[in-house]
Amino acid sequence: MKNINNIFLYSALFLSFSVFAQQGKQKKADTLFNKFSFVKASKVYQELIQNNYNKDYATRKIADCYALLRDPRNANRYYKSVVKQENVPVEYYYKYAQSLRGMKKYKESEIWLQRYIDSGGAPGNNDFTKNVNFISSVFGAKQQYFLDKVRFNSKFSDFGAFEHDGKVYFASSRDEGVSTKRLYGWNAQPFLDIYVAKAGTRKNVDHTAKVPGEINSIYHDGPVTITKDGKTMYFSRNNFTKGFEIKDNKGLTNMKIYRAHLVDGSWTNIEDLPINGDDFSTQHAALNSDDSKLYFTSDRPGTYGGSDIWVANINEDGSITDVENMGNLVNTQSAEGFPFINAEGVLFFSSDGHIGLGLMDIFATIKGDDNAIVDIINLGIPINSSTDDFAFTMNPNGVTGYFASNRRGGRGSDDIYAFHREPVLHVEGVVTNAINMTPIEHTKITLYDENDKEIAFMHTDENGYYQINIDRNKDYKIVASQNKYIEDYRKFTSKNLQTELITIPTNLLLNPVHDVAKLAELKDIYFDYDSHEIREDAAKELLKIIYLMLYDYPDMVIKIESHTDSRGSLSYNDKLSIDRANATYNYLIRGGIDPSRITAHEGFGSRQLTNGCESDTDCEEADHQLNRRTHFTVVQME
Repeated sequence: MKNINNIFLYSALFLSFSVFAQQGKQKKADTLFNKFSFVKASKVYQELIQNNYNKDYATRKIADCYALLRDPRNANRYYKSVVKQENVPVEYYYKYAQSLRGMKKYKESEIWLQRYIDSGGAPGNNDFTKNVNFISSVFGAKQQYFLDKVRFNSKFSDFGAFEHDGKVYFASSRDEGVSTKRLYGWNAQPFLDIYVAKAGTRKNVDHTAKVPGEINSIYHDGPVTITKDGKTMYFSRNNFTKGFEIKDNKGLTNMKIYRAHLVDGSWTNIEDLPINGDDFSTQHAALNSDDSKLYFTSDRPGTYGGSDIWVANINEDGSITDVENMGNLVNTQSAEGFPFINAEGVLFFSSDGHIGLGLMDIFATIKGDDNAIVDIINLGIPINSSTDDFAFTMNPNGVTGYFASNRRGGRGSDDIYAFHREPVLHVEGVVTNAINMTPIEHTKITLYDENDKEIAFMHTDENGYYQINIDRNKDYKIVASQNKYIEDYRKFTSKNLQTELITIPTNLLLNPVHDVAKLAELKDIYFDYDSHEIREDAAKELLKIIYLMLYDYPDMVIKIESHTDSRGSLSYNDKLSIDRANATYNYLIRGGIDPSRITAHEGFGSRQLTNGCESDTDCEEADHQLNRRTHFTVVQME
């Protein structure tokens, strides 16, 4: 009993650490999902489901993972549970319908499609009469990306934005800052050069922002990629070395990938790579996460169509070997180009050969359990349009990046667009007893908007945890209420948050209500005939009283009154009731209750019977039992 305080404390700490661990696991799963690493994400979501943590959300996300892994059967199994959830987002009716269609259950699919429409879902391009790609249609059920303004576009061609160490490198033909301008005959614009600007800059970028060193030539230069340590750059350039332009047998100057090194803040020591050739183009360099592989575009022999995506190994000594075509799941009879590899090894590329929204669209690859590419996804609007969309790059956070497009509304022929992906944002937290820091289950959590209009409510789980999805750029108030505690609330905002943020932690503390009427926990305890031993059922009640006095009502003062039944002499019963009062008192003291908080522990023998079982009355044993008791009276609350 003397360790009961520590037991309660350790239990509270264990629950807190457990909740925080699960919160971190969910964030990890969401990050993997945003980076298109669906196999890894599905495994973490499965752990959350097994741990019964935010199970509804994890079930929705694991269903999405299976859908995007081209597995309609497993997707259907989880979507079937998802559509039974309360307040499920309407697009999941559409996703469930698509998974049914993927299993050729067309009649059921039509029923859920109609439910999607009846629930406010807009049919839009979601036409089941078309033979659309299963994963692309599921991915496109809800807009995934949102566009942000880029302030440094020019009236000329700008593309290939690549962010590294807080700077954006890009290719542009904006060179109006020199007196002699060389024009590219193809489009009568200046040749491309490589520029660098601070990420997020709102200033115009002119010729003074060209990267320092020997990178830029009199012909086309760019786009670029840079190794993780920032010391090596791979960049595209016309076949122009040491002042000489080299043409193929058709009189064309092809593209090559060159390598440069950063020396004293200047890019120099330029190398012509062995993967290049004079009779074909090699361009659009991209590196994987550990800089061990080089991805690029080329129309070299072995290409399926106009140009393909290729990959080669970069060895420790810098040599480049084992050039390999990415295969016909990626490459088509038309043109593919502008590869990019994110931190999870997912390939993004542009193509006018895969089914898209217009001319050249941007696609992402999907990898299976064996890390092999199993399918591709069209990234949909607004990334793709009816015109050319290309040069997609993603920042390490997995939710922001850049691409280029010549769509209407831009400033020049090709413009750079920034994007962000908005992960689901939610407010979550733990409701805790302010006295002992233990979680409070089944607390009602109510969410209000800035006008105090109720938006949603739920109850905390057995760990005191809650989570509610919210919109961005709004003000909220959240209230926790429970009938044994004083209500608590917090005001918070989802305005001006970082795009990658998915959780606003909002914990709430509840103080117990100091109301004697609510102290029903102080129940009588009972004794066997002619005994003052604390029975097992009595011990359970005494533990509740100890917990109540230590944690819920730390200022409460009580007194103890013990009784017997009518059998036996008055003197004997008086002594027996005093023994029962002492036994009860000692049990509470051993449990950690300060003696000063028990004003009296007295025995009243058989003088205060609860029923009519007098000594000369024939009563059942159950009626006598009601008189063999110890009663607790609250003397003071504060």
